[in-house]
Amino acid sequence: MPKSSSVWNTAPTSAPAQRADRYVPGSAAHPAKMLPAIARHAITTYTEPGGLVLDPMCGIGTTLVEAVHLGRHALGTEYEPKWAQIARANLRHAERQGATCSAAVYCGDARQLTAHIPAAFHGLVDLVVTSPPYGASVHGQVRSTRESGERGVTKRDYRYSSDPNNLAHVGLEALMDAFTDILIQCRHALRPGGHAVITTRPWRDRGELIDLPSAVLSAAETAGLIPVERNIALLAGIRDGKLVARPSFFQMKNVGDARRADLPLALIVHEDTLVVRRPTPPRPSSSTGQRRVPAGPHSRRTKPPTPVASRSRTCASGARHGGR
Repeated sequence: MPKSSSVWNTAPTSAPAQRADRYVPGSAAHPAKMLPAIARHAITTYTEPGGLVLDPMCGIGTTLVEAVHLGRHALGTEYEPKWAQIARANLRHAERQGATCSAAVYCGDARQLTAHIPAAFHGLVDLVVTSPPYGASVHGQVRSTRESGERGVTKRDYRYSSDPNNLAHVGLEALMDAFTDILIQCRHALRPGGHAVITTRPWRDRGELIDLPSAVLSAAETAGLIPVERNIALLAGIRDGKLVARPSFFQMKNVGDARRADLPLALIVHEDTLVVRRPTPPRPSSSTGQRRVPAGPHSRRTKPPTPVASRSRTCASGARHGGR
């Protein structure tokens, strides 16, 4: 079991600063991008160079991009063709910047994950990094009258898509049923003992706390994964020992409106980071007469059997969303 701090200092700089020239134009339009430093911290903590990382709902490919820059191979699936194309563009950009590891993005429903990724990789993934879609709780971006020419503040890039089958548009119960199916698929993709890092956070709906992290943890256990850690990944910086929040315009507005209505809402400064792993099969008992072979320096696979180039797969007609 790798050693990990329970508090991840993953926002020493803002999200735009972390992305800088590492991602292609159009990437910022995704409404729920993972912070690159969260992906980097998970990858460096739970994998070794040459390992294989998977994101079943890869969005614009943040996990994949950070993986190949860190010397890991990467696989991703994404339901929305628009985001899958941007993810592939980001991987090509990473290759131009010197990343040498292989990666591939497949377009499809993560609930059929193992049907999309090549069978050669089943049971060989070292780490899954993912997050359930946050639906209506995403904030998007805003433009002022001076920027847009329209009256008042306008909101944009706050929806994953207009597809009603996208899991971002379903209720909590249906989301957790689907996410359980996705995690079952991830368990089959993981190697025995491989880890999954799931980032999530609660939100309030009309004042009621929606405890998504606990629901996700229950889904992981139902999927046959073993909980091993519950950490905090900071979305705020640290300065002079104090947190420096970096809220969006709409988060500040929502918190202000809630407090004026006596609802206990606070600025979001972290995400819950749940770490689970695939069980390892029991070792043969010495009474069986089988000779136990000690693990040596080459006993652990450090490279996928056949590296794959970044390539596309056409979405099946009528497919339903398995990703954010």
